[in-house]
Amino acid sequence: MAFVQFSKVSLAFGDRDILKDVSVNLQTGTKAALTGSNGAGKSTLIKIMAGLVEPDSGERVAQKDTRIAYLPQSGLVHHGCSLKEEADKAFQWGYEIQEKIDEIGERMKHSPDQADSLAVEHSELLSKLEDSGWYRRDALSESILLGLGFSREDFAKQTEEFSGGWQMRIALAKALMCGPDILLLDEPTNYLDIEARNWLEKFLSDFKGGFLLVSHDRYFLDHTVDVVYELFGGDLKRYPGNFSHYELVRQTELESLIKAYEQQQEEIHHLEDFIRRFGYKATKAAQAQERQKMLDRLLENKIEIPESLKKIHFSFPPAPHSGQLVATLTGVTKSYGGPNVINGLDFVLEKGERLVVAGRNGAGKSTLLRIIAGVDKDFSGEVKLGAGVSVGYFSQDSAEKISGSESIIERLESKCPLDLIPKARDMLAAFLFRGDDVFKSIDVLSGGEKSRIALLELLLRPVNLLVLDEPTNHLDMHSKDVLLDALKDFGGTVVFVSHDRGFIEDLATRVLELHPGSHRNFPGDYRYYMQRLEDEANGTVGEFSFSSQTGGATSGKVQEKRAEQKNQAATENASAGKLAWEEQKKLSAERRKIEKEVERLENQIAQAEEKKKELENRLSNPEVYSDGEKSRAVQREISETDSELEKLNAAWEEACEKLG
Repeated sequence: MAFVQFSKVSLAFGDRDILKDVSVNLQTGTKAALTGSNGAGKSTLIKIMAGLVEPDSGERVAQKDTRIAYLPQSGLVHHGCSLKEEADKAFQWGYEIQEKIDEIGERMKHSPDQADSLAVEHSELLSKLEDSGWYRRDALSESILLGLGFSREDFAKQTEEFSGGWQMRIALAKALMCGPDILLLDEPTNYLDIEARNWLEKFLSDFKGGFLLVSHDRYFLDHTVDVVYELFGGDLKRYPGNFSHYELVRQTELESLIKAYEQQQEEIHHLEDFIRRFGYKATKAAQAQERQKMLDRLLENKIEIPESLKKIHFSFPPAPHSGQLVATLTGVTKSYGGPNVINGLDFVLEKGERLVVAGRNGAGKSTLLRIIAGVDKDFSGEVKLGAGVSVGYFSQDSAEKISGSESIIERLESKCPLDLIPKARDMLAAFLFRGDDVFKSIDVLSGGEKSRIALLELLLRPVNLLVLDEPTNHLDMHSKDVLLDALKDFGGTVVFVSHDRGFIEDLATRVLELHPGSHRNFPGDYRYYMQRLEDEANGTVGEFSFSSQTGGATSGKVQEKRAEQKNQAATENASAGKLAWEEQKKLSAERRKIEKEVERLENQIAQAEEKKKELENRLSNPEVYSDGEKSRAVQREISETDSELEKLNAAWEEACEKLG
């Protein structure tokens, strides 16, 4: 059985212990995650496991011929050949075996006296090559590249044509292709879209070897690992089960730890207070010295709480009031010189929605968000924002606008509402700026750090429409949880793109799926959307496209027309004083009668629309849509409600026309 293991491994950087007598064993069948706060030493531990860093003490042992593949977080660049040729380098071990086979064949020709022993070695190498899948390498290479999001057209491209994120996908592909016994993956999902993450999740679930990975994607970990190692303060502790189970167990431990921490802090405070008050008094000197010794012993065994497990909660400024209709997109079309990326998109966004825009890379997700936010104005069609709508937009480019010589804490406090200034340190801690990090100058921050500052600043602004493009990039799990809680409590509307499935499932209330030149609207959460896709792929349900001109759009157009008609009525009422008093009185009575009728019809329309939404929600229930009879019954009710809405809207328009 292939394995690699540590035994009492220690490593220190200066006076800081990264690893203290750590022991761990990875073998065939191991499916493990490595967790810990930022800076705990996770990447260092993986590098030691890969044989790239030597520990100060202890032993690293690997079974003979164990093939270990290691993927770092970033920094790999490929050049000088095509993607297909670069991928083929992952099979170098096979070429080396083939060379040995050829060499033995030549020796057998010239050394007949060694033919028997050479024939045995020749046969063993041939069997090894056959069992390894060497002769199926082209199919394996193509399958992995396609699974990670490359197209067949990409195979002939030179590797230097690919961006940094795609360079890391190439590196990941090669790690998976090389037939490893042990995989060591440091943040493999960082540069993957959700489709590629889903593919990698399945690959690891079916993987016969062992793996240890670091990831901040809770959903991904829950579906791939069955054991979690936590690195904290140089110690490594093993927790059987998936990541959610680890968090539950660790939370129970943390509650006891916090209680002991608080008691210790109180004792430290009392000792320090005594020493400060009586340390210089001759009559108390002996007692003060004794207290100092007690304090020193406490500080030597000071309890620390993992930053990754500290729960920080805070509320963002209330969202300003807006109308029910937040944004109406009509015929939106966008091209970059070739085929339309977005083609004739009609869509209505209503107050309180958490809309996720889904689709593969290149489908136009980021483009659509820029259009909604008003950043991209080079398109045809119309985007109309509702009354009182104020937009806050975040993208990875937001980091480029962050500059200055002031410290992080100074910048944040200058932009904080007054009531949130006392919580500035907590907010920064939630976004991974802890301890002395808050005093760093803005100009020395990395791109990822600036992105976190830009996101935090946006969330402190009083807006009611948040447009967020990949807000969870550069955040750890704890930070994602803080952001998720804040967005759930947010009183406005959210449109977002994310590659973190757990984050999407917990937040999205509606899904807009984009394909190059087309789109589909799914009025349900992300689990419902994924179930629909699975059912369609399995042929268990016919493809059902929720047109963006039904439901919400109908409601939005009605509301828009209502507002227009009411404004017109108000204008005409203002000029009614020019009529004779008797005629005005008569007209006013007739108008009041019609206005009551309009109000009655509007109430009925609202009730019918609410009924339709309830029916659509019922249709998204697996117990309903998986049962043909129940599904058809609900569809009939939806059709009947649509007919009723059509009649009510016609009557409402007729009544509005009578108003003038």
